[in-house]
Amino acid sequence: MKEIDAIIEKLIKFRDDRNWKQFHTPDNIAKSVVLEAAELLENYQWGENQVDVENVKEEIADIVGYCLLLCEHYDFDLIQILNEKIKKNDEKYPVDKAYGKADKYTKL
Repeated sequence: MKEIDAIIEKLIKFRDDRNWKQFHTPDNIAKSVVLEAAELLENYQWGENQVDVENVKEEIADIVGYCLLLCEHYDFDLIQILNEKIKKNDEKYPVDKAYGKADKYTKL
């Protein structure tokens, strides 16, 4: 957890050194996550053989960075909310029904 806290501190310092907090509203951050996810997806536009792995790393970092800033804004504990979501998904997708299937939980 200390590593995540250190990363969040670096992100906040980077943002605050540039006076960008005024632009980092929750809705703008959420929009940025989607935009960066589209840039990640662009790497796969013409198939996996064309992927720029270095760009994939950069886009993942951008997405996670924005998600961490959103967690910081709402005072979410990332580890806690991830664990809660994993538990919820485990209940929605029981192994005996979901094994080897890509169906949505409502279709299992």
